[in-house]
Parts: sequence; structure tokens; C-alpha cells
Amino acid sequence: MEVRRGDKFTLGLELPTDPRWADIAKEHTRGILVDHAYCEQKAASSCISLIVQHPDREKLVEVLAPIVAEEWSHFERVLQELKKRGYGLGPQRKDEYVEALIKLVRKGGSRDQQLVEKLLLNALIEARSCERFRVLWKQIDDPELSEFYYELMVSEAGHYKTFLHLAMEYMDKDSVLVRWHEWLAEEAEIMRGLEMRGDRIH
Repeated sequence: MEVRRGDKFTLGLELPTDPRWADIAKEHTRGILVDHAYCEQKAASSCISLIVQHPDREKLVEVLAPIVAEEWSHFERVLQELKKRGYGLGPQRKDEYVEALIKLVRKGGSRDQQLVEKLLLNALIEARSCERFRVLWKQIDDPELSEFYYELMVSEAGHYKTFLHLAMEYMDKDSVLVRWHEWLAEEAEIMRGLEMRGDRIH
């Protein structure tokens, strides 16, 4: 997949979305919305799993509980956008991007190290989602959807920072940043190898 190289975004992503993706996405509004709905559902589920696995981490529970509610509200809002356009939810699609990222999670280590890996995984998914929402906000022809994706872009940027800051609660900042940059480099390689799909958020 060919991509235009440019300055890194403030999100830190090594590889920006290929500009051609927006053109393809415009032709697959239903597919994008269906995939997006499931992305929001999985984001809420991921936060719930972290809370269930780490109920003793008071800071984590306090910070992630509101994100669960917010992600679920996003899911409901995407359902509304589908309904407005006469579309149903449809079946969940395979998320090759997230599946590839999950393979990067390091096994073993301390409980804190395992938690940090999961927090960085979530931070990266939120960062890429935010970057994709930015593309849709700027490029999509539907003014209503454009505004919708602007709102979600801002929200996802906040979530990305939250996961990074949480990781620094359980491991020293320098170690987290070293690992984060490793994640960013590997994510860029994943992006290079993925087929460009207009009916997928990632």
C-alpha cells in the first residue's frame, strides 16, 4: 500500500492514512458506520475488561468507568446515524488491524507490565481512530457526518492521552515512552501491510 509521507501528527503516529482512503470511504458510508459501531462497542468492552481484571487499581477504575459510558454513548450515536440513513447494524466484520496489534502484546512479566501493555494497546487504537476520524471530518461530503466525526475526533484524542497517562501510573514514564515508540514503529509496519478498505475504520 503506497502512502504519502509527511510530518508526524501530534498523536505520534509514524504513518498517516493514505489520502486515497477518504475517497474510498465516501463510497461506503454504510460499511464505515457499521464497522465504526462495532469499534465503539469493543472500546467499551475493553475498558470493562480492564476494570474487571484490575478492580484493586482505584485510579484505573475511577478513570475508565466514565470512558465505558462515553464509548457506549458513541455506539448508540452511530446506531442513530445508521437508522437515519435507513441502514441496519449488520454483522460484525473481522478487524485485521486490531488482531495484528494484539499479537504485539508482550506475554509474561509482572502484573504491572502486563497492564501497561494493554493500556498502550488501547492508546494506539484510540490514536489511529482519532486520526481516521480527522480524515473523515475533513473529507466526507455529508455535513452532518462531518460534524459527527469532528466531535468524535476530539473525544478519541482525549482517550488516547488518558491511556498513556494511566500507563505512567504503573510504570516509570521513561520506560512507558520507550515501549510506546516501539508500538508506534510496529503499528506503522502493520498499516503498510494492510489492504486499504473503504468499509473499515482501521
